[in-house]
Amino acid sequence: MNSAYGANAWNRYPNPSRFLPDPVATLLSARRRGYAVGMLQALRRELAERIATVAAASAGRLDTAMPGLYVSRRVKPTEPMNGTYEPSVAVVAQGRKRVTVGSSSLVYDTSHFLLTSLDLPIVGQVVEASEEAPFLCMLLKFDMALVREMMLSEQTDAAAPSSDLAMNLGQITPGILRPCVRLLELLETPEDIPALAPLAQRELIYRLLKSDGGARLRAIATQGDQSNRTARAVAWIRDNYAAPLRMEQLADVAGMGVSTLHHHFRALTAMSPLQYQKQLRLQMARGRMLTEGLDAASAAFAVGYESASQFSREYSRFFGAPPLRDLRALRTVVLSQEASAAQ
Repeated sequence: MNSAYGANAWNRYPNPSRFLPDPVATLLSARRRGYAVGMLQALRRELAERIATVAAASAGRLDTAMPGLYVSRRVKPTEPMNGTYEPSVAVVAQGRKRVTVGSSSLVYDTSHFLLTSLDLPIVGQVVEASEEAPFLCMLLKFDMALVREMMLSEQTDAAAPSSDLAMNLGQITPGILRPCVRLLELLETPEDIPALAPLAQRELIYRLLKSDGGARLRAIATQGDQSNRTARAVAWIRDNYAAPLRMEQLADVAGMGVSTLHHHFRALTAMSPLQYQKQLRLQMARGRMLTEGLDAASAAFAVGYESASQFSREYSRFFGAPPLRDLRALRTVVLSQEASAAQ
């Protein structure tokens, strides 16, 4: 009996130590996590410092010497502002911003980048910023042709899209921040931009395609995918926003049935094709009145409206004020930003 419960006991009953974590592996894992967190924080600080330096005299979005690269600095939260986001990635080094597309809202911050895969009319609002800790962000527009080229030449498989919307969030990692820092660093030596910027941009796009937020971008860039066909319809409206919109013609452009296109269009943009065209027209008209000095009627006809009164009604409903009052308020905001930047 002694041998049964003695010599063979360990063979019949598990050794408790097998269920305990390996202390060496645990220590190494903790060190690796600590190193990764430290690296992420260091890269984020460097990105914030470089954005702050480039945008020191700015109170808003600033074009840089690198085509497609913009930086933004805000010293206080903003009111909701209408705009259009093109295919791009926005990386925040400090603060937070909310973007609304249709009825969907996304908040991007120091932990999450914003990836936009189509031209989308949006409402944006900086929700966290102060004099002591300004909102600091970089945005890089990219060419979808380059995305498709990289998908063909590199192994960039990613998980299935978690959302139908052509705008989504992804986790910021050191791999995302390193090329961002290099792009900002190149602004110190503009003569190096033509040779070195494409390398950093390719690395960033590669990281985005491999990221948890890159699946929708891959789908839109994949020839034959429903998202890619829908993107052709979006591009057609963008390029022909002043023309009458006929769903049969748009469906032909996409190579899809009308009901199928309508379904996928709404899924990608959070609005119908007609709503998309209307928002695009109104934003284009607003921009032309602001920059070219057009009156409301001229702007209305320029963007495809047949009735100036209908344009004014829809403008007031969308922007919250009639054209003249809205433009007056916009110019006041611009003057205020310029004054703040000059101080």
